[in-house]
Formats: sequence, C-alpha cells, structure tokens
Amino acid sequence: MKSLLAAAALLVLGPAAYAQEREGMVIDGATDTPIAGAIVTVGQRTVLTDPQGRYRTEGGTLPLQIRAPGYRRETLPAGSGNQDTIRLTPLAPKALYLTVYGIGAPFLLDPALEVIQKSGLNALVIDLKGDRGLIPYPSALPLAAKAGALKLRTIPDLKALATSLKAKGIYLIARIVVFKDDLLVSARPDWAVRAPGGGIWKDREGLAWIDPFRKEAWDYTLSVAEEAAAAGFDEIQFDYVRFPDAAGPAYSQTSTETSRVEAITGFLREAKRRLVPYNVFLAMDSFGYVCWNRNDTGIGQRLEDLATAVDYISPMLYPSGFQFGIPGHTNPIMNIYEIVHRSLEECKSRTAGTTVRYRPWLQAFPDYAFGGQKFGAVEIAKQVKASNDAGTDGWMLWNPRNVYSTDDIKPEVVNDKTPAKR
Repeated sequence: MKSLLAAAALLVLGPAAYAQEREGMVIDGATDTPIAGAIVTVGQRTVLTDPQGRYRTEGGTLPLQIRAPGYRRETLPAGSGNQDTIRLTPLAPKALYLTVYGIGAPFLLDPALEVIQKSGLNALVIDLKGDRGLIPYPSALPLAAKAGALKLRTIPDLKALATSLKAKGIYLIARIVVFKDDLLVSARPDWAVRAPGGGIWKDREGLAWIDPFRKEAWDYTLSVAEEAAAAGFDEIQFDYVRFPDAAGPAYSQTSTETSRVEAITGFLREAKRRLVPYNVFLAMDSFGYVCWNRNDTGIGQRLEDLATAVDYISPMLYPSGFQFGIPGHTNPIMNIYEIVHRSLEECKSRTAGTTVRYRPWLQAFPDYAFGGQKFGAVEIAKQVKASNDAGTDGWMLWNPRNVYSTDDIKPEVVNDKTPAKR
C-alpha cells in the first residue's frame, strides 16, 4: 500500500513539489542548543542536521516535517519560510499499555487515563495488531478482513481516537505484533513457519507464526503501520519482530545467525523506508537477554544490528524474565534495580557509536518465576529509578491485564527529575 503522502507528492504534485530550497536550524526548545542528527523530511526525502543543527533541503509545496529522538515531532506548513529555526520540545515518554480489549473497555481505559492525569505520565502504548492477530479498528486492508482480524471492533474510528488522546497531551505509540499471527496464517498458510514434518508449526500457546523470510508477507504488517501513522500516532513499535524462540521450526530459507539477522533487520529497514512520509518514530521490542547475548539469541535480534535500523529499542527488562539472572545477581527479584540498570548500561555500551535510544519495558504485573510476589509501588519505583539513572528516553509499564492504580504508580516516582545521561 503506497503511503498517502507519497502518492500526493509523486502523482499529484510531481517533481515541482520538491523544487524550492529550504534551509534552517533545529534547536532544543528548552536550552536553545543545536540538535545534531535531527531528521528533516519533505515528502519521501530526508536529510539529517549537521553538528550545528543546520539543514538544507528541497521544500516546494510540501510540509517540512522534523523529528529527533528525545523530542516531540513537529510539522511546518509549506510556504512558512525558507530560513527556519525549528524548536523541538524535549519529551521522555512515560507510558501505560492497553491491549486491543483495554482500549475499548471503559473499566480499563478510564482508570488508565486517570493514572496518567494524576501521576504525571504522558504516553499510551495501544495494540493496533495484537498478540493473536486482531486489528481493533476498521482497517481498509482486504487481507485483514479475509483473515478474520477485524472481528473485534474496539476502536470505531482510529483517527478520532488519536485526535482525542493527543488533545489530552498524550504521546501515542502503536504496538504492532509482527510475525506471531495465527489469523494471518489461516488466510495465507503458504507464509507459515513449518513443523519438521511439513505441517504448520504452533508455539506453546498453540498459535502459528509467519515465516520472517517471506518478504511477500511483510506488506500486511507494514500497511497496518502506515494506517496507524496516517491516523496520527507518534510512534510505531514492532513486537514479536523475531523468529520463534524454539528449536525445530522449518523455514523457507536456511536458518543461520546471519540469515536471521538479515531478515529481522531487513524488515525494520523496510518499515523505516515505508514510514518516511509520516515523520513517525520507529521502535522495536526485544528480549531482556538480548542486552547481554553477543549473538542473535537464536531469534534474529542482534543488538548492534538492530541499533542501525530504528530510533528506539525497548528491551523487556522484567525482573521475572531474567530466570538465569545476570552476572553477580542470580535472584533478580532481590536485585530489581541492578537488573534494569545494568542491562541498560550493557546495551548502551554496545551501541555507543550509534544514534539509537533506549526506552525499556518495566514490570507492573506479579512475579511468576521467583515466588509470585506483587509488583507494586516499591518494585515499580526501583525500576523507574534504574531506568532514569541509566539515562533512558522514558519507560513503559507492562501489565497484560491493563489494571493500573495510583497506589502503585506514584507521582513523585513518575516525575523524578534525575537528569538523563546520554
């Protein structure tokens, strides 16, 4: 599916849309310091600002769109001037997560919005293609209807939802599950990951996956991402953008570390190309142990390669997920701060030569691996402090039941002014 903006530029406006040259500077709106590496977009063309924050690009009759990780994105209309000083507002998203069900259930959505308002959070992560392949809004994709992905309608109007939430000052992140998609496999079994005997492989939940080597299958998920971007979401976050973490599945190509990494990184780079006209940030989720493993963890996620393809990496740093601990800490529940902080520092040291930023997923659900303790105010505060101390660009709280409370999410924790370390 061609992007709407690209179609407008190439089919309606033609080359003249780019003809007029524009130049200017992008600066931090809080400090007036230049922002190097800011992304300036006109139609399908992008340039990066130099070390002094300056850019030069062809402008013409298209809007000028600007973004930089760690800031709110901006758009300048065409004809607003050829010597622009663009001030970006610093932003560290602090988010709650809502499933395809949670976004449409007032008994879950309303308390989440109350927590955001009272505790000082500023972002929502919303499933627009969930863990079971459901798309909760009226997507225009024929394959979504064929697959049965539209049978749950919890978002009647995606653009209206985005507009109403953004009017509350909420930064919107579209979570889109990629290769775990039982519904899509039902419509296109030829794209499925295969069992050794040739049948369709199923994971521990009994769900089928799309073979990441099948490039022809990528368009479906990327088209969902384009619909989210066109509706006004600020960021596209891909989850399950990986191979299954299991031994035995068969694929359409030979599975090696090199081929897996090429497939996953290739998908993310294609997403980045497709989303250029929308000026949205691109993020992906990873296992927590990806921070520590020097290989691809057997799933195609090798940290150094991922860092070249996205704006944000979001490792899932749930202490309960570190069942083998980390060096020096064998019981993660007893060392919550260390698990989060040391994992982030490990990530940052490995990708120090790139522009990627980190925004971790933090645990807001009961422990399941070390005794079942509640993760409430104390445990959440330790994780948030660890993330802040590591200088991340915000953080996100994961609770699959979408149950959040001001008893657990304290304003003094959320609004801690620990300075970010770059």
